[in-house]
Amino acid sequence: MNNPSTTPILFITGTDTDAGKSWCTAAWLRHLRGRGIAARAVKPLVSGCPGGDPLSNADIRLLRQAQPEWTGPLWLHAFEPAIAPHIAARRAGTHVAAGELADWCLEQARDVDLLLVEGVGGWCVPLNEREMLSHWAQAMGAEVALVVAIRLGCINHGLLSARAIRADGLPLKGWLANWLDAEMPEKQANLASLQSRMPAPLLGQVEWAADPDAVVYRPQEG
Repeated sequence: MNNPSTTPILFITGTDTDAGKSWCTAAWLRHLRGRGIAARAVKPLVSGCPGGDPLSNADIRLLRQAQPEWTGPLWLHAFEPAIAPHIAARRAGTHVAAGELADWCLEQARDVDLLLVEGVGGWCVPLNEREMLSHWAQAMGAEVALVVAIRLGCINHGLLSARAIRADGLPLKGWLANWLDAEMPEKQANLASLQSRMPAPLLGQVEWAADPDAVVYRPQEG
């Protein structure tokens, strides 16, 4: 299946579970909307919902706060335990499929200029016994943006993730630098090392802040 609409869909993945995908997605969404772009962000697959309530999930709350006037759905499957989604689905007696997730996302893309689709975990996450995250992105005809958590190990994690995305046949639009570790030694040297080796451009940078509303996406110049 390919995206039958003209609405671009950008699939946002990360180098790991705590790479900061939701912080970056929310900050990027506010930036786009501030420029007058009718963008929306969704997270169709959510694990870690205390009490079984998706609105108790921190990632969902971040996306809701970034688009307060949108009262429609932000998720399709939500699971209470904070575990891998294919294991959570098995526990819940349900099945998560790439085609179902893609169809749902395509519906959300019909009335916007750009749809940001936040994935779950890192790139090599199973959806079920036969499908991976890549099958979902492929079914939407989406480009991929990679959130790289800038901390110790980021060069290895970023380059391996980018290699895996391209090996799966997905177009890597670019990557975002998410500054998670304020005390990291040689921060700019690590960023430069990634920029010179990544097979896609640096799209922007996100500085960490205690207040989610204060997190700002800064597009890369040039």
